[in-house]
Amino acid sequence: MDAHMICLDLDGTTITHEGVLRPAVREAVRAVLAAGHHVVVATGRGIVATTPILDALGLTKGWTVCSNGAVTVRLDPRAPQGWTLDEDDVVTFDPAPVLTRLRPVLPDALVAVEDLGVGFRLSAPYPPDELVGEQTVVPWEELLAHPTTRVTLRMPEATSEEFAEAVDRAGLHGVAYSVGFSAWLDINPEGVSKGSALEIVRRRLHVEPGLTVAVGDQRNDVEMLRWAARGVAMGNAPAEVQDVADEVTGVVDDDGLVPVLRSLL
Repeated sequence: MDAHMICLDLDGTTITHEGVLRPAVREAVRAVLAAGHHVVVATGRGIVATTPILDALGLTKGWTVCSNGAVTVRLDPRAPQGWTLDEDDVVTFDPAPVLTRLRPVLPDALVAVEDLGVGFRLSAPYPPDELVGEQTVVPWEELLAHPTTRVTLRMPEATSEEFAEAVDRAGLHGVAYSVGFSAWLDINPEGVSKGSALEIVRRRLHVEPGLTVAVGDQRNDVEMLRWAARGVAMGNAPAEVQDVADEVTGVVDDDGLVPVLRSLL
């Protein structure tokens, strides 16, 4: 079989929502790597939160897309951190306009502004284990002061439906955004998505468009699923995500990713 480019979301797809990488999934990922396919993780996570999972999967070379497409990392086992980053592979935006617009609509929301390769600057502490990396609480003005790759808003006490309605009322413009399975909002530079970053990686790997496969479970995966020749939604994905996919596999807690990967062996 020709080498495919297999693009994998992490949370809710490759690992469970509890952060567990199940043995069957790890073995299936390593099997497709051994067969000569390219495995490219595409996640909303930052670099710091992604690299431990890459290590567990055995991914040491190639490319990884982080921060919903705003950051593309070259994996290099010879580098001190195991990866390198070029300026051309980072897309930033000014967070001030969107945060200024959201604050009156979501005054109680927690805000995290990504500090690339380090962690986050926060308006207030997030619930334990929801963010990875250094976390520094700063004044509101400091959240607006510097360009960033990603902004996250979180309302732990709200339902995802309530949160989504409030975000819709804000009428966001000039950015890309998606609401997660919980009351969680990721905001990225306009025009940036997992799909846009993966297309650049595809060209670097010289993989034909028809040999692309993508698997995901959330709204930030929609562009990626549409981009791929074979877009697969997890069984735990919302209906709107399943609707754009070419096929639907099992749920993450039943190793739904495994049959997709095994079909490429």
